[in-house]
Amino acid sequence: MTFNPAIPLDGYIGWRVFQKNADKQFEIFQKSPEIVRNMEYFRENIAEATTAEKLVKDRKLLTVALGAFGLQDELNKKAFIQKILEEGTDFNDSFANRLSDPRWRDFSKAFGYGNFTGSQVGIESFREKVANDYLERSFEVSVGEVNTNMRLAMNFRREISRIAEGANVDDVGWFQIMGQEPLRAVMEGALGLPSSIGSADIDKQKELFERKADQFFGSKSAAVFKDPVKVEDALRRFFLQSEIANGPSASTPGFAALTVLSGGGSGGGLSGAGIANLLISNLG
Repeated sequence: MTFNPAIPLDGYIGWRVFQKNADKQFEIFQKSPEIVRNMEYFRENIAEATTAEKLVKDRKLLTVALGAFGLQDELNKKAFIQKILEEGTDFNDSFANRLSDPRWRDFSKAFGYGNFTGSQVGIESFREKVANDYLERSFEVSVGEVNTNMRLAMNFRREISRIAEGANVDDVGWFQIMGQEPLRAVMEGALGLPSSIGSADIDKQKELFERKADQFFGSKSAAVFKDPVKVEDALRRFFLQSEIANGPSASTPGFAALTVLSGGGSGGGLSGAGIANLLISNLG
């Protein structure tokens, strides 16, 4: 039986409703036959993948391994993945450390093939963590098949906290956010920035993110997202900006009034800024 997440409403109101029943939906999802098979296969066979080459050659194992780090879309890049694993993360110039997306560094470090500590695949606690992370992120993927913004929000809530609590967050936090497309999409929306800024010089981009973050969240540092209240505020702004861009839906508070005020066939009505102000007041 295929699991279909129940997400009856869009936008921030839909996000809040989804959060109330997400745990129950997750309980149902984790019994999905494909998920159960993949996790059982991983637990039973990962210890045999004693080298990076063996891991990338086993598609079932690699599916779980990558999925645990949100990298499931990279499944076919076998040579790329093997290089990342074999070089490890102990040296600053290793391949994983030179990539802007920190998920690759986390992936390589966790498996340990190229590090002095060696492969971790024979350790039971490691196997369980990878399997459980795969389960969590697979649930997010299934949610995203119904509503992309909900998946982006789930990913953001988890990953932004990890970045915010990093030892070098003041130096690299924004670069890590900019390097992960899902995080960047949410942050650009929350800060009201166009995706076209991605063509600007990377340091200029960082300065713009810092300035906007200081304006909306009271700090230039990505460390501000250690505060769950700030994280939720960012998500509220992200969903709001999405609704403004796509137009309010029937689930938007005051939608009927907005329809009348924005014209409703009688001519005239509110400007885009006026509609935005009404949305903000309803979602605050």
